[in-house]
Amino acid sequence: MGRKTDAAADTSPPEKEDGLRLRARLRYLYHGSQPPAVRFRLTVIIVDLLIVAFFIAAPILKQAGWAYYVADYLIAALLAADLAARGYAWTNIRDWLKRPIVWLDLFILATLLFPAWLANLGFLRILRLWTLLNSEFFWRTIGHKYDDTRVEAVVRALSGLVTFVFVVTGFVYATFLGHDGIAGYVDALYFTVATLTTTGFGDITLPGSVGKMLSIAIMLSGITLFLRLAQALIKPHKVRHPCDRCGLQTHDPDAVHCKACGQILCIPDED
Repeated sequence: MGRKTDAAADTSPPEKEDGLRLRARLRYLYHGSQPPAVRFRLTVIIVDLLIVAFFIAAPILKQAGWAYYVADYLIAALLAADLAARGYAWTNIRDWLKRPIVWLDLFILATLLFPAWLANLGFLRILRLWTLLNSEFFWRTIGHKYDDTRVEAVVRALSGLVTFVFVVTGFVYATFLGHDGIAGYVDALYFTVATLTTTGFGDITLPGSVGKMLSIAIMLSGITLFLRLAQALIKPHKVRHPCDRCGLQTHDPDAVHCKACGQILCIPDED
């Protein structure tokens, strides 16, 4: 009797076994280092970039009418499936939900599912570009090929600058359309770039005190973002090689000792 009871207790329901196999498969695809997993993540990244391009062109594509909303809901289905798969592949779903990037992606999904109610916040979808280029998912797939930390710093700085340009452009287009020269999306983009670079042609201006304060915020943010990009471009070349003793992540390419603790290093020389 005891043996039969033990055998019955060890038998798992088929549904549970299928769920465990699915989770293991998703973990392999989203976190594995083997070529099939890397190819899968590359495909996801390419699809994400195409989706971002759709978000950027959305103000113009809306003129297509119902076809635009069909594409909108198809993209929502893709993002929902991707988020569900990433969450299921995570070890602890609660820890996954604590990540700010996840909540940002969920908000972007909400703007896709409810375009009629969140139409004025649609420009925030461009933040998907920032979340992609600053995610572990991206750098584990693309960035592992670059030991030069300057490449990562430049990409992150560019992602912040480009995302800021299109978020502000979307906000100006949604808020000031029809006012003082903002007749279309291109006008909003032109105003944003002219203000961001502090060129200040003055042919397009935003009305009232709110418009002036927004212009000031764009100029100050533009200076900060450009300085960050310049700093990333002129930053000394370093490679990512964690120190075994103190954990310092980056060192000079020809370093023999860790500058923090003096530990002897053995940095691979590709030459």
